[in-house]
Amino acid sequence: MSEQGPTASGRRVTKGAQFDFITQPVNLPNGQRVELDLVSHPGASAVVPFLDSETVLLIRQYRFAAAGDLVEIPAGKLEPGESPEACAVRELEEETGYRPGRLEKLGAIWTTPGFCDEVIHLYAAFDLEKTEQRLEPDEVIELVPMPFAEALNSLSGPIVDGKTATALLLADRATR
Repeated sequence: MSEQGPTASGRRVTKGAQFDFITQPVNLPNGQRVELDLVSHPGASAVVPFLDSETVLLIRQYRFAAAGDLVEIPAGKLEPGESPEACAVRELEEETGYRPGRLEKLGAIWTTPGFCDEVIHLYAAFDLEKTEQRLEPDEVIELVPMPFAEALNSLSGPIVDGKTATALLLADRATR
């Protein structure tokens, strides 16, 4: 975090099931002092799984905030002490039932820096090995194999998830 980022001086307003909601006084670069709200998030990893050179394995997942299903790449939050790479492998296997033989880092993104400190680490997975899907109780997921070219052409619908769109574009650049 930068010097202007969240500190221990913030006060937790409430603790949710997965995240803390914090209000904190902040000295802005222009000299103004204001109170800002923050959703504190441990970070996450997300993976573009390649079934082969021309096919990616997406998921259709129920999302409460979206009031329905979204087509996405597998992703999930970091556990305490877990590396982003280990999280990517774990989430891919849990959500799809595939383990990567090879994982390549694509980059990382701030999801919504206006009010949340979440950073998602983005990966591409290759040489997938079939294992067993292990969904969490809150995960309603359907596997959606899709030609990679079709996924790239679907970024204005049905793929409207930011992490998925960014990761697909980065994967396209990395695999060319």
